Amino acid sequence: MDETGHSPLRVGRIRYINCFPVYSAIERGIVPLAGELVDGVPTQLNRLMAAGEIDVSVVSAVEYARDAHQFLLLPELGITSDGPVRSVMLFSKRDARDLGGRRVVVSKSSMTSVHLLELLFEHVWKCRPEFVPGDAEMGDIARFDDEPHDARLVIGDAALKLFDAASRGGMWAERYPYREDLGAAWKAWTGLPFVFAVWVAQRRTPVHASLSAHASLIASRDWGLQHLPQISAQAALASGVSVEACREYFAGLDYRLSYPHLAGLTEFFRRLVLAGRVPDGSLAFLPAA
Repeated sequence: MDETGHSPLRVGRIRYINCFPVYSAIERGIVPLAGELVDGVPTQLNRLMAAGEIDVSVVSAVEYARDAHQFLLLPELGITSDGPVRSVMLFSKRDARDLGGRRVVVSKSSMTSVHLLELLFEHVWKCRPEFVPGDAEMGDIARFDDEPHDARLVIGDAALKLFDAASRGGMWAERYPYREDLGAAWKAWTGLPFVFAVWVAQRRTPVHASLSAHASLIASRDWGLQHLPQISAQAALASGVSVEACREYFAGLDYRLSYPHLAGLTEFFRRLVLAGRVPDGSLAFLPAA
């Protein structure tokens, strides 16, 4: 409890480097946050938000669609790409169109990426593989051979590390000669950006508290985007990916929710509703102060 007798605001943070630009100024004490940060992989934060155990968090886009009645979107804040994303990749031993009936290991860390992959197989690559949940989590690419597979969906820092390694040739390039960037595949299919993650607040959380957290996150993001060389060096140390690769990665991401981003998000949700994967609903935003 704080001095007013209320529990402090709890704000979720994913430790993948794609969140570094949004949280770095808060971590450094440059931007104050009236609350405490709670770390977790996407599935953990999704679960905590669904249970009402944290107040504001970055969550997978699909998680908002599933529980839109419970959450409010924070305006102008998301993790998006308008083309290649580099951190959501299908690494395959054969062409994606030849994976029908084949074993595809999928990450358990983000259902948004899994649902996007399912849509691409159904509508773009026109085949139906066997999807198998994987155990190797982020950064643990050494374990990828433990699970028999013809292809695997890799997200987050592990995808960046594997993409970086495969791009240089050698063992990983030979093991996975086919590499599909899901952000690029979505853009080629729909012509729209893709929204991988959004920030949301519990509807029950006092509006003034959510607005305060939102203002801190926006200010911290703006600082981070103005200091990308510094953030890239931090990301390289955390991930084992080269500084140059981190700079290229951040240059390909957009942390806004502009009209084109919302069009991409709405199209993704529309297709998930048609497929029966999420309930029908609408976008609801945190109101202005």
